[in-house]
Amino acid sequence: MIMKYTPVIGMEVHVELRTESKMFCSCRNGLGQEAEPNVHICPVCTAQPGALPTPNRLAIESVQRAGLALGCELARHSKFDRKNYFYPDLPKGYQISQYDEPFCGKGALTIREGKTVGITRIHMEEDTGKLYHPAGTKHTLVDLNRSGVPLMELVTEPDIDNAADARLFCQKLRQILRYLDISDADMEKGQMRCEANISLYAEGEDRLSGTKVEVKNLNSFKAVAGAIEYEIARQTKALESGEKIEQETRGWDENGQKTVSQRKKESAHDYRYFPEPDIPPFSFSEADIEALRLTIPELPAAKEERFAKQYGLSSEAVSVITAEKPTADYFEAVVSEIGEKKDSKELVAGEEKAIRLAANYIVTELRKRLVESGKTISESGITPENYAEFIVIIADGKINSSAAQTVLGEMLKGEDNDPSHIIDRLNLAQVSDTGELEGIVDAILAANAKSVEDYHAGKQNAFQFLIGQVMKETKGKANPQVVSEILRKRLEA
Repeated sequence: MIMKYTPVIGMEVHVELRTESKMFCSCRNGLGQEAEPNVHICPVCTAQPGALPTPNRLAIESVQRAGLALGCELARHSKFDRKNYFYPDLPKGYQISQYDEPFCGKGALTIREGKTVGITRIHMEEDTGKLYHPAGTKHTLVDLNRSGVPLMELVTEPDIDNAADARLFCQKLRQILRYLDISDADMEKGQMRCEANISLYAEGEDRLSGTKVEVKNLNSFKAVAGAIEYEIARQTKALESGEKIEQETRGWDENGQKTVSQRKKESAHDYRYFPEPDIPPFSFSEADIEALRLTIPELPAAKEERFAKQYGLSSEAVSVITAEKPTADYFEAVVSEIGEKKDSKELVAGEEKAIRLAANYIVTELRKRLVESGKTISESGITPENYAEFIVIIADGKINSSAAQTVLGEMLKGEDNDPSHIIDRLNLAQVSDTGELEGIVDAILAANAKSVEDYHAGKQNAFQFLIGQVMKETKGKANPQVVSEILRKRLEA
């Protein structure tokens, strides 16, 4: 009888915090991205004898703000600990971290309807340096620029049972960290590194009865999902064959799309934690916590719900616009400008129509062009005022969709961001003047008598042909709706 196995997954996520200086010294925090090795180092982050650490207050507050955003219990008393282990990129031979009194305790993150992942803790520590192994040599080089960079570690409860939810959790977490503006969490640059703890239990057994395997340093959402899927399949096959799963640390082989064994998993006692003697314990008052709570912005889930209700946007539009805070802020600035244009009678069409149009263009045309150019919406060069003017022009039928794409492309070039100037310069204004269009329609009808006969014979394609001829005559500038109305009147007269 083949037993059914269910995965149990918990995540550990390390995030480099964006502060001016490192965690325990005044060296510049370059997040390990410096072009030259060992340029932002000092006696503290290189562990010279007698050098003493000084905690970075902003880094600690950043961790606490993350905790508040995730509904965590913030500790009123906390301390740093020494985590002892030797590795060539850890100069001290120990890492200043936290063990039994982290800054943040229990919390939770809802990743989709009906699925919430518990947060066990969020603590603060320092990052290590980097090792380099030059090709063709037998030696190893160390760069300590990253040594001492503020590092937040978040540990979840084992509440996940599939790779898709693990990936979604990491994506939702990164979104919140970016909304808080405490980290860019760029996984390609190592600013956010994910680890998955995976075990399987047989049907009818305790869900935590399986042997846990940790897969470390997953540097993309794709790697998170791929490693978990592979590990579930590997452990399932082993258990079904009667093999015993060993508790170990494994790495992800991107090229081979598989996990590989690295070392046996250490336990907490292997690190010989003890209180950091050079840093006094911390105490936080209710006033301290409340002051931090006031700095928490509207978070993604709340913003999504509000945008859907307030602006009547589709779920797809809401998801795209709120994915990054700068885009959401930009959209709201545009909405404010549209409201002003409505009040000043500059916008004739309905305000709701213009807002939905603004959202649709952000989700489709603007996003596509920004991806092609490698720019963010903040770098586009188009101010919310100019974008709102662009939308009002479209909503009021002053240009057609083809001309709108031309105008948007010109605005993104940055030479002239004013849509009205561009329309005048390129002569893109849509012709809506009834008198002018009636003369053109009459000429087209006179030149296409056969199509007129076909229309009266019930051939609807003839009507579209005649519209096409008018558009051709006006070089695409005629307002199709006005043309259609004039044609019907003429043909049914």
